[in-house]
Amino acid sequence: MVIGFNADEVFEMAIRIEENGATFYRKAAGLQSDAENREFLEKLAAMEDGHKATFIEIRKTLTNKEKGGKVFDPQDELSLYLAAMANTHGGEGSPSAADSLTGTETMEEVLTTAIGLEKESVLFYLGIKDIVSPEYGLERINDIIREERGHIAQLNGLLEKLKKG
Repeated sequence: MVIGFNADEVFEMAIRIEENGATFYRKAAGLQSDAENREFLEKLAAMEDGHKATFIEIRKTLTNKEKGGKVFDPQDELSLYLAAMANTHGGEGSPSAADSLTGTETMEEVLTTAIGLEKESVLFYLGIKDIVSPEYGLERINDIIREERGHIAQLNGLLEKLKKG
């Protein structure tokens, strides 16, 4: 038997992913010797904090039904599983992405990496949609996907500005 997720659980993962995304930018900022680049990356970290806040607010609006369908979990293993999924999905906020930063990356490389990670996140959430039933908030996952697509557009705009100088 396959156990699916509900919208509440997916938002729990999305919040964790945004936290990890902010960590990526803060680490990149800490590795920069140029104050302007450091400030720019700190602003991107703050943007991720804002995305996290958006997901927290959306999560508060979920109905009891969208939070339903949970399995009996006395050891709270589902939360551990959700955290593991958020940390290892390979997209935005993957701790390994932050760990891979060396400080030798250009700002263009950091933004290009970030855009790629955001795209991976969109694919992750599209896949998650296959295991969230309509009765447990499938349509709410589209809210996350729209936000992530917006992140890609924002980052792409910043990359284009950077390229133009």
